[in-house]
Amino acid sequence: MAQNDVLVAGIDVAKDKVDVCIRSLGARQVFPSATQGHRKLIRWLRKHKVGKAAMEASGGYEREWAKVLRQDGIEGLVVDPKRVRNFAKSAGQLAKNDPIDAEMIAWFAETFIEARGQAYDAAREKLAQIVSARQALIDSRIRLVGQTEHAAPGLAQKTHARILKSLASEIAKLEAAIRAQIKSTPDFAERVEIIESVPGFAETSAANLVAGMPELGEVSNQIAAALIGVAPYDDDSGKRRGERHIKGGRR
Repeated sequence: MAQNDVLVAGIDVAKDKVDVCIRSLGARQVFPSATQGHRKLIRWLRKHKVGKAAMEASGGYEREWAKVLRQDGIEGLVVDPKRVRNFAKSAGQLAKNDPIDAEMIAWFAETFIEARGQAYDAAREKLAQIVSARQALIDSRIRLVGQTEHAAPGLAQKTHARILKSLASEIAKLEAAIRAQIKSTPDFAERVEIIESVPGFAETSAANLVAGMPELGEVSNQIAAALIGVAPYDDDSGKRRGERHIKGGRR
């Protein structure tokens, strides 16, 4: 059990189910990703008096489970998969499957018990979803432009041109929705105004930062730089002074 006696569960989230492990009790269970599975998970966690449940960010599948936990008053912590995997490797755990992952997530959360998840913010989640949708369309447009350059003249190029026109229209709609969401949320509008005052940062960059970094304004410059992935890290040993490199950052 964690040092402060908070019982912790690790949840490995997949599309159709979750594997759950309460490592300190040696208890394991699998629940389907459905309303019935949600209810069974809560009952099981309550039965074992779990106070915190941690899960990895998994492309959005974790959001519904985190919401279920919050609604029942159980703290849900979404952690970086890279940190969990590195933690597992440091513990000598090279094998990887869903039950093992659930146990490693639980162990990670027990070790870093003081870590806190971000408070749920419906407006920020909506903004993040719109920003993500826009980026997906941008990526599709970039790929299609590359294909168009090598397409033979005729039907293929005309088809690509129609799709690109449609993508441009949909991207514009999402950008309008992003502006509306920011304008309707005073806190977002204030943060965007501050970010855009920095040379090189425009509307899109500001929206990405507001959606993806709720810590802005609440953490030091050094921590913010690390979260973005632009913090220079030392590489020293003894008298050797290595080059500083940037790495990591939130995905």
